[in-house]
Amino acid sequence: MTLGVITLVSATAVGVVYNATKEPIEAAKSAKTKNALAQVLPGFEGEPRLDSVDVNGVPAVVYTVSKGGRVAGYAVESVTNKGFGGDIRLMTGFTPEGEIIKIEVLGHNETPGLGDKIEGKKSSFSVQFQGKTPDKDFRMSVRKDGGDVEAITASTISSRAYIDAVKNAWAALLAVRDGAQSEANTGATVQQSEDAGAATPNDTGTGATGEERKGGTQNE
Repeated sequence: MTLGVITLVSATAVGVVYNATKEPIEAAKSAKTKNALAQVLPGFEGEPRLDSVDVNGVPAVVYTVSKGGRVAGYAVESVTNKGFGGDIRLMTGFTPEGEIIKIEVLGHNETPGLGDKIEGKKSSFSVQFQGKTPDKDFRMSVRKDGGDVEAITASTISSRAYIDAVKNAWAALLAVRDGAQSEANTGATVQQSEDAGAATPNDTGTGATGEERKGGTQNE
């Protein structure tokens, strides 16, 4: 009887704590997303249109913004599970024509002093993507793989993973902007369209944490 009471009280307490913290956590996530949108996009009016996209099994969200009744740009929240430390989440801003405006890192677990240089405040790695249109005037792979991206020194895995997240963002953008024709070429499909407030791709849904790569080295 006593054990049952203790269990009930504990479950109730957990429920109260969850409900008390859920709203602040969601508010913090929303604020971080809005700040990222402001960082990677030019000025826009009203609320973004949201499209949830499946990129070959990996989730992405495309935010379409407008100004003066015309599309002013796109921001894509994308994720990859190929990082040295697991998931890497990005917000990539694009012009209506598809040029990359800027990329912000939303989350990662890369090695301090090495892979964490994917962050704009820690290196100029992301600058090389700005003004480029993926796979048109910029080959989206590191130079040792035949591409145009200068990898972070001693952090090839992190660099490749970052590129993978950008590629996912590009595929998601094309699916929203160009529709069925793009879906056939990229494998990305629009799942749902709605106003601001949709769920964001917090993880890849694969359960991968990057632990299987920690036994190796970054510079592969």
